[in-house]
Amino acid sequence: MKLVSLEKELAGNEYPGRGIVVGKSADGKYAVTAYFIMGRSSNSRNRIFVESEDEGIRTEAFDPSKLEDPSLIIYAPVRVTGNDTIVTNGDQTDTVFEGLNKGLTFEQSLRSREAEPDEPNYTPRISADLHVDKGEFSYQMSILKSDLMDPSCTDRYTFSYDKPKAGEGRFIHTYMGDGNPLPSFEGEPTPVEIRGDIDEFTDLVWNNLNEDNKVSLFVRFIDIETRRYEMRIVNKNH
Repeated sequence: MKLVSLEKELAGNEYPGRGIVVGKSADGKYAVTAYFIMGRSSNSRNRIFVESEDEGIRTEAFDPSKLEDPSLIIYAPVRVTGNDTIVTNGDQTDTVFEGLNKGLTFEQSLRSREAEPDEPNYTPRISADLHVDKGEFSYQMSILKSDLMDPSCTDRYTFSYDKPKAGEGRFIHTYMGDGNPLPSFEGEPTPVEIRGDIDEFTDLVWNNLNEDNKVSLFVRFIDIETRRYEMRIVNKNH
């Protein structure tokens, strides 16, 4: 695999669904993560990201009167516990949060979860954990998929990155593209370039997501030395 342009990777996929990017800033000072959501249905598009009180974010209905089924669209994508920032595309954020607090590993915490029960897509659960401690940064990513669209069997993949390089990251998303059913992500997370400061990086991601389907974006830069962070939230509904 070779390092690819994140903007080209995003612009070349009309419907990656939900996506997580994790890596290290080009200057080597920051642990970087981005999480975006997209939608085809009115229920999926009727969402915004809002900051939560525990250093994370949650999804909310933009227009509560139009909310149909909240089960798979209302959740906390980002939570923080100790030195770990957890980013996922569903309520497995809570599963990882609780597992880490019980002494389980990231991978062990996700053993109790499977792909989403949204037949016929069986959307994969994608997750990441950024660990920043004593000036060191490492991260893990995970995808839980139905086995060839058979929900009775779950394929579990965990990827660990111990020494991230400046200006490099990994990108994982739920779908290979649009379709019916939606084709699940295949392979390992894509190596991508991480460029610019937080505002430039936020613009890069947001501006290269499909205009019709993009819904919300979250970006966080965590100072690897101090663990202080900056974050940005962009909502199409506002």
